[in-house]
Amino acid sequence: MPAEPQRLVRAAGGALWRPADGGGIETALVHRPRYDDWSLPKGKPDAGEHLLQTAVREVAEETGLEVVVGRRSVRTEYEVLEGPKRVDYWLMRVVGGDFEPNDEVDELRWLPVEEACGLVSHAHDRAVLADLARTDVPREPTLLLVRHAKAGSKSDWDGPDELRPLDGKGRRQAARLAEVLPSFCPVELLTAERVRCRETLAPLAERTGLHVRPLPELGEEEYAADPQAALTAVERLLAPRERPGVAVVCSQGGAIPSVLAALGVRFAGVAGALHPPAAKGSTWVLAGCPGALSADYHHDFWPDTDDPAFTGLR
Repeated sequence: MPAEPQRLVRAAGGALWRPADGGGIETALVHRPRYDDWSLPKGKPDAGEHLLQTAVREVAEETGLEVVVGRRSVRTEYEVLEGPKRVDYWLMRVVGGDFEPNDEVDELRWLPVEEACGLVSHAHDRAVLADLARTDVPREPTLLLVRHAKAGSKSDWDGPDELRPLDGKGRRQAARLAEVLPSFCPVELLTAERVRCRETLAPLAERTGLHVRPLPELGEEEYAADPQAALTAVERLLAPRERPGVAVVCSQGGAIPSVLAALGVRFAGVAGALHPPAAKGSTWVLAGCPGALSADYHHDFWPDTDDPAFTGLR
């Protein structure tokens, strides 16, 4: 009988960084006594975790450091005893916390990225560090563009469409967004003036203590009437910030793909697709400026559903 295919081992981690004295950045490597190697903090997901949650949790457990999640980094793949292993990484700015030796990690070193590349034990980790060292695209996103969660069928709703609320699945999607998006450090919540958009951000507002403010330019009809007003608003939100943090904007499926296309995001993940996708409950993580964006698409934040065909730099 032919051998059964080996199960893919999934894991996630972070490439940590902080500003260095005198300019530039430095990164943190961890020493794992079990393997006697120097590597990037990472680990396997717990039940019910999205890989982004796994990455943040594993960094906290192994290093004791507090981070703000940045743009998605490279995905590494290599063989381990259990089979093929795939590790998703995010860049993470360290904003607090202190390292203490633990069962998994007995030492942590902060180094310039070039020195870290020389110390790290595995070639696949050097690929992540090379991405961290890039200066042609920001490490930190400034805007999360969210499609409102599921709100049932328009044809089944008797009232004005702008008052159509989330359905049960939509409320679960909104709750999930509130679990994951705080890792990006939201500092501003904005929404198109639709009940379903505002309800999508309501759990995140409760979680963060931020108020949801209207951004009418990002509604479907408003965008169609004046696309430039929407693009001007989005470009303002993409501008670099003095401190880590993102604006979170909830909009509609008739506006998000057009906005992204106008900003220079191109979708090449599915044959014949003309516009970037925007599934209900999805999130685009954006950094940079129009025409030179880091654009990372999360289809959903449920486990095992977010392996996007489209991700990375465009």
